[in-house]
Amino acid sequence: MDPKEKKVKEEELNVEETQNHAEEQPQNEQAEDTTPLTHEEELEKELEKAQEEMEEQKDKYLRLSAEFDNYRKRTLKEKAELILNGGEKSLSSILPVVDDFERAIKTMETATDVNAVKEGVELIYNKFMAVLVQNGVKVIETKDQPLDTDYHEAIAVIPAPSEEQKGKILDCVQTGYTLNDKVLRHAKVVVGE
Repeated sequence: MDPKEKKVKEEELNVEETQNHAEEQPQNEQAEDTTPLTHEEELEKELEKAQEEMEEQKDKYLRLSAEFDNYRKRTLKEKAELILNGGEKSLSSILPVVDDFERAIKTMETATDVNAVKEGVELIYNKFMAVLVQNGVKVIETKDQPLDTDYHEAIAVIPAPSEEQKGKILDCVQTGYTLNDKVLRHAKVVVGE
């Protein structure tokens, strides 16, 4: 090949490459321009989706918070009612005993038989004790029991009449009571030493 022909061919190749490069450049620029736009659009979609989810969660949170607040108010109201009216059952069960006492007092004004009055008062006492038992109140046993400081309060110590009665309760000065196994009042007792 002749050097002139060679030079012409090279120039033609250079021109073609330049044209190809020029044609590719706008396409690359367009490709670069569309890629960020696509990426931005994806980001916008993700942002919108995240905002929708956030709004849903916020709505759920507000509803749950309102439900809890209503529950709290309702339970406080119920608790207040229980405190105010909690003893209603116990007190209503005592009222018949009060009625019996009123009748006994009225009868005692004109009664001449002391034994009949004594028997009537004993009946009322037994009825009252039955009502207490129904409401969970029990008498703390003391007779011939060993001293138990969880239930008994020793107010006096006297010499025991026999060896068997040492450390045991000899006398109960004041009866003790429990309510559902919780001590309401300790029994005041005399213990043998």
